Amino acid sequence: MIELYTASMLVAIATFTLSSVMTPGPNNIMLLSSGLTFGYKKTIPHMIGIIIGFPLMVVLVGLGIGVVFERYPQLFEVVKYAGAFYMFYLAYKIATNTTKQVKSTKSRALTFWQSAVFQWVNPKAWVMAISSTTIFVNDIEHSFSQVLMIAFIYLLSGIVSTNSWALGGVAMQKLLTNDNYIKIFNTTMAVLLCLSVLTFL
Repeated sequence: MIELYTASMLVAIATFTLSSVMTPGPNNIMLLSSGLTFGYKKTIPHMIGIIIGFPLMVVLVGLGIGVVFERYPQLFEVVKYAGAFYMFYLAYKIATNTTKQVKSTKSRALTFWQSAVFQWVNPKAWVMAISSTTIFVNDIEHSFSQVLMIAFIYLLSGIVSTNSWALGGVAMQKLLTNDNYIKIFNTTMAVLLCLSVLTFL
């Protein structure tokens, strides 16, 4: 599989994937808030959902699922607005999360499946999946292997990114010790998440 890509191309893919997953977006906004509100351990299922869910999305997009939406644009509209509704709901959950709710178990971090499914309604994930497969799949004969390579590099980049953002939220626990400050921070994260939805729409 290595001979399908030169060393310089692999470096280019790794640079692209790492830079795209590390920059702010819905996943990272939610991980930062989750790390702050729930702590690292309870955020792990959320992280694994991204680490596995997004590369799987890259594989399916790379293998041509996007063609389905080209043929049936109405289906994409349904997915788009259903996804927007779900993201607004998640934004509400983030804005209303407090340490008191967490301690009383009224609020919980995203599960593995919620996080994995979320990738399909995440506008940044769509852009990343389509862009990477369009740019770096350059051989039709070996397209399947190339898509798998891109997905694998995204998986490795995702491990770095999810840990960085979740631990960033954990680190902020020492700074935001007051529940009111946490609420303000989570509300800000919720607003940013909503803005990303509006951009998608």
